[in-house]
Amino acid sequence: MSQMSDFASSPIFCSFQNNSFCGRPKAAADSTYYGSYPAATWAFRMKGRPRKDLYIQAGVYFAENGIYQNYQHRTGFKFNGANIVGYEIPIEAQWEPHFGPHHDLPGHYKLGFVYDDVRRADNYYNTAGQSYYVYGGKQLMRNSSWQTYFMFDQKLMNYPGRPKSAGLTFMGGYIYNSPHTAVRDFEVYGALMSQGLIPGRPEDMFGVAFSYVSIAPGTRDTTMAMVAAGDYSGMPNHATGVQTNAEVLEVDYSINVMRGVTFRPDFQYYIHPNGQVGLRNSAMLGFKSYVSLF
Repeated sequence: MSQMSDFASSPIFCSFQNNSFCGRPKAAADSTYYGSYPAATWAFRMKGRPRKDLYIQAGVYFAENGIYQNYQHRTGFKFNGANIVGYEIPIEAQWEPHFGPHHDLPGHYKLGFVYDDVRRADNYYNTAGQSYYVYGGKQLMRNSSWQTYFMFDQKLMNYPGRPKSAGLTFMGGYIYNSPHTAVRDFEVYGALMSQGLIPGRPEDMFGVAFSYVSIAPGTRDTTMAMVAAGDYSGMPNHATGVQTNAEVLEVDYSINVMRGVTFRPDFQYYIHPNGQVGLRNSAMLGFKSYVSLF
């Protein structure tokens, strides 16, 4: 099973194209032990509804070394457990209210927590409580780590005289990771999606989204020490300078050309690409198309 397909997920993340939260928010997928499609691990999950508008789920996912490398699942299925190094326990609750005088404004409010029992290196300290890069020594190993998140989407209004699917929806979220082991200690994002805004175009969708990702203080301070020493060879995350934070703004418009054919022009603006303040801001203009033959 894939943990990130079951927890901290949403079917509308990929209403946008930028990788800050398309698929799943990057801070939520910060650990290389959290299985994300197509990388899966042995697991079990339980889910129940104590009331119609509320579900609670929990599971145990066994962490495996190298699940995103070719020698593991990338080259095919491996059902053995030889690379299991620990486990993760995610817990999540989602409230699904319907607001409005006609109860036709659905929302989804998700609160989750993940505890993982996997030994991971501290991103700054050695075993003596000093910078492992500056003072050397063995990098401190943390026996466990954690993550918590809040995510939601809420339909704000319907457009009169248009299909039920048309309307304005707001999506947002906040993810916070253990700052000792994470690359990204937190991420906050928000987006507005308007479907059927133009009369006669009920399937078209206009969207604008923004995300802010913070680099964990330990990772930031380690890169600062490496830059000060002029050592760029072993920079984490393929960095070429100090990493602090990164922001992405996206605006797109999905055009329903005809049945089964969609064309989506897209504009993205990157502030501090790769989280590096030394890199110039960048703009991207592109499109995504979708054609269904059957």
